[in-house]
Parts: sequence; C-alpha cells; structure tokens
Amino acid sequence: MRLVIARCSVDYAGRLTAHLPSAPRLILVKADGSVSIHADDRAYKPLNWMSPPCTLKEGTGEDEGVWTVVNKAGEKLIITMEEILHDSSHELGVDPGLIKDGVEAHLQELLADRIETLGDGYTLIRREYMTAIGPVDILCRDADGQTVAVEIKRRGEIDGVEQLTRYLDLLNRDPHLAPVRGIFAAQEIKPQARVLATDRGIDCRVLDYDALRGIEDDKLRLF
Repeated sequence: MRLVIARCSVDYAGRLTAHLPSAPRLILVKADGSVSIHADDRAYKPLNWMSPPCTLKEGTGEDEGVWTVVNKAGEKLIITMEEILHDSSHELGVDPGLIKDGVEAHLQELLADRIETLGDGYTLIRREYMTAIGPVDILCRDADGQTVAVEIKRRGEIDGVEQLTRYLDLLNRDPHLAPVRGIFAAQEIKPQARVLATDRGIDCRVLDYDALRGIEDDKLRLF
C-alpha cells in the first residue's frame, strides 16, 4: 500500500463531473489498483475514489505532478499535486480476512442448511465461496437458476453493503456465474444500509436466529 499526503486538487470525469479544490489530503494506492482520496474526517469513507481494475499514470515533463487514474469504463480521476508532504509504501501481505463472531458463523451455517428460507426453489452452490478479495458467505441459485451471492451480518450496516458490492462486481466478471445478484442478510439492518442496498439493486433479508435454530418454528426444528 502506498500512502501519500499532499496538498492537491482532484477532478473526476465520467458519468458526471466533480471537483475537489486544493487542500491537504491522504491518497491511498492499494495493491489491488484502487485509488482513494481521504480528508481528516468522514471516518472510513473517501471523498472520491476509483475502484479496480484501473490504471494510474504519474505525469512527467509538463504534466509532472498530475496523476491520472482511468478505469475500464474510461472514467478519469485526475489528481493535481501542489506539494507532497509524505510518500511511503508498505507491504501488508495477504490479509487473513474477517473472522466472524459466533452468531454470524452460526447464521451462515444455518442459512446454508436451510437455503429455502430465502425462497422456494433456492439451491446451495457452496458456503465460503472464495474470490480474489475474500470469501462470499453463501453462493446459491434461485428458482430461475440465477446466481445469488449472500452476505450475512449480525448487524447490517453500510460497510456490509459495500463489502457485498465489491463481491458482486468481481463475481459478475465470471461468465460461468453472471449475472449475479446480491442478498444482504442480517438479524438487524440499519435504515441507511437498507437505502444503499436498495439503490444498488441488492435485496435485504432480516434473519430470525431463533427461528433458524428451530426454537420458534417447528418446521425449521433441528431436533
């Protein structure tokens, strides 16, 4: 990962245009090719970003100090450096991935075993379907044969929707799986997460942990 702190301005040109005036900012360039621009607020959310696959070109000569990031759709993120305050690179290695707590892990196991909870005709492809950026909790097919990726959380928040969005972007590049739609499943889904999921065409499902364990629903009873 490359960390650059610089006084810069940023211009985005694509489906719309956006401009960030000159200010000190943090620029993250990750090993997956993504580039994101951060201010000293807004928690984890960047001011602007370009998701992979994309290419970064650092200008030379007359264009020295101008970074141009281009994605596969031809959209551009142009970063004009005025002063670089810090520039360092760090090898983070392979991340072990998120270790789910006991409830999330059990929810995944129970839902995979009772995949018809999502709807009549659903069939399981596999749990923990591995991708280049981590495992999808559940990969299955609906009654129409369409591939469905399911992300399971105990509490459904915006970061979970973002995580599922990244998985869907990757899975939909596989011609053997595409088209792939998403289901965001949790015991509780925050309103902001539901709005974001709906905007991205992702279904939301609230899971009843006790019912899945067979405590409240005799039809789902384990024993």
